[in-house]
Amino acid sequence: MLGITPSLLWKISIQMTLWLFSFVSGLVLLHFSIALILINKEVPQSRGMLYPRESETREVRSLDGIWNFVRSDQTNPTQGVREEWYGKDLSRSRPTIPMPVPASYNDITTDNLRDHVGTVWYDRKFFAPRSWAVDQRVWLRFGSVHYEAYVWVNGQKVVKHEIGHLPFEAEVTHLLNYGAENRITVMCDNALIQTTVPQGRITELPNDDGMTIVQSYTFDFFNYAGIHRSVHLYTTPKTFIEEVVITTNLSKDNVGGEVIYSVKFNGSAVNEADNSLYVRAQLYDREGKLVANGTSDEELCGSLQVDNVNPWWPYLMHPEPGYLYQLEVKLHASNDDLLDVYRLKVGVRTLSWSNATFQINGRPVYFRGFGRHEDADVRGKGLDNALMVRDFNLLKWIGANAYRTSHYPYSEESMQFADEHGIMIVDECPSVDAENYNQELLGKHKSSLEQLIHRDRNHPSVVMWSIANEPRTREMNADSYFQLVANLTRSLDKTRPITAAIATPWTDDKAGRFLDIISFNRYNAWYSNTGRLDMVTKKVVEEAVAWNKHYNKPVIMAEYGADTLEGLHLQPAYVWSEEFQTEVFARHFKAFDILRKKGWFIGEFVWNFADFKTAQSYTRVGGNKKGVFTRARQPKASAHLLRKRYFALARELDDSSFPEDLFTYIADMGKVEENT
Repeated sequence: MLGITPSLLWKISIQMTLWLFSFVSGLVLLHFSIALILINKEVPQSRGMLYPRESETREVRSLDGIWNFVRSDQTNPTQGVREEWYGKDLSRSRPTIPMPVPASYNDITTDNLRDHVGTVWYDRKFFAPRSWAVDQRVWLRFGSVHYEAYVWVNGQKVVKHEIGHLPFEAEVTHLLNYGAENRITVMCDNALIQTTVPQGRITELPNDDGMTIVQSYTFDFFNYAGIHRSVHLYTTPKTFIEEVVITTNLSKDNVGGEVIYSVKFNGSAVNEADNSLYVRAQLYDREGKLVANGTSDEELCGSLQVDNVNPWWPYLMHPEPGYLYQLEVKLHASNDDLLDVYRLKVGVRTLSWSNATFQINGRPVYFRGFGRHEDADVRGKGLDNALMVRDFNLLKWIGANAYRTSHYPYSEESMQFADEHGIMIVDECPSVDAENYNQELLGKHKSSLEQLIHRDRNHPSVVMWSIANEPRTREMNADSYFQLVANLTRSLDKTRPITAAIATPWTDDKAGRFLDIISFNRYNAWYSNTGRLDMVTKKVVEEAVAWNKHYNKPVIMAEYGADTLEGLHLQPAYVWSEEFQTEVFARHFKAFDILRKKGWFIGEFVWNFADFKTAQSYTRVGGNKKGVFTRARQPKASAHLLRKRYFALARELDDSSFPEDLFTYIADMGKVEENT
């Protein structure tokens, strides 16, 4: 049986939950009245989780495809656990329907599965080759299940994981039937409460048939759920490479480079204190030429010196952006036997920042990009390689050099794509609209950051950690809460600056002093002074100046924009029209150019890259329409304006050239001038 967790407690008894919720709410109010004390407790440290890659010593098998699916009754969500559905095929407990993996389950069917609250079940069968039974260890890895997942193999529980959007894995070597059929069963729970990351509330409300369970949340994107990313089985030798940590340096003239590596191993037959193992590391350039090699010390650490290095540069800052080397790591026994091989891409670059600038490889960076969402029709937040490639084509077409993973970690495949294309990432953990700061929430918030940094620390595209989006930073305890969160983040990675997207006015904010870079969100002429285009430029300048003066740190405008219904044209500009969105952008551009001259304003991020689904609301027509691209990834009028802006900035700041198709031919201006 599973243990009772806070997110499952409400499901055991709806009436008991309602009583508990009222009781806990009272305790929360009491705590806040006497000032809640937050304790800095340690969070579990992740192990392993290297992206599954084949090599001479490893095999990888995808379990993506069509799985069997069952939804639980909303009023009886733990029935499947009590009745041990995981002990046999799901079809023997309930009628099943086919469900694609990876994908959100919400928009697949034509019934009310979209708004289901609680648990759902998946299962599928697979064969394990006989060859895996010999000198191999087998691992089951999920790229992401949202929100909480319980996994069984052949009826045996193997892993529980709570934070959505992040990977988890478990060894299943001793649970498999080799040369025979096996079964994986997954229970997924999408419930969000006040101690989950992100937060939400569960309530019971009357409907036409009695009572129903309703999930509510304050964040403005749909709470898609399911097995969102790929599922893999992979093998390793009995003693294998479990961790690889990379940091890089450049000489002052960017001619020489250094790749510093640290490796940890996991060995069923070798004591981890055994210093007889060693690592041989070899670095290859893009053409496959060996450019550096070396042998580790007894701690399995070392460094590689690269002459005439090709640094990793962002898109449009260099003719050859996103340059990646391949690092080959070979783990050897003391008798020189090869135990394991793992390869990963490495970008050689440096980051630095001050109270006025952010630099990459010694050059100032001006961020121009987007907030985004992993969101698409039908598949929801499910991994879609075709959509990912399309999005990166559009990012480069429009001249963006960065985006924020609003408001959760994106797929590992998209991080790899950003590395390859030179797109800088502000990497954000799943904390959005955080409030009611308490000890349990703090622990899960910190754990989400630990897992995120553990997963993404080797990506050269990741240039900043975002520890929250629009937290309620005026609330009591916000200062101590975010101090602890920021301290943990720095303890895990000192090579990147920390930010958070703050919507609270600077006069009330309690978190900014713990950040390295101030990012603020504001929707002038939309949520405030709606329709007033004459109330944008001055307000943006004044607020950015106030943030900088208050904290003496670099400032980015992390969100601005306006909802726009594609095809709606109104002149003069009127809210929801394409003309209004372009006017809102233009007024912000003017403010940004004023601010850029001050030296400490370092970036502008439009909200949003593309339209996306939200919860049903009378303020949303099919979702949030602030995208410069439609949900189908087609440009609105604002996309063409923004493209001219971003390439103009690239030309001014990075000496980049204009694309040939940036400006449409109008007239031979030489002849026009001659005639006049």
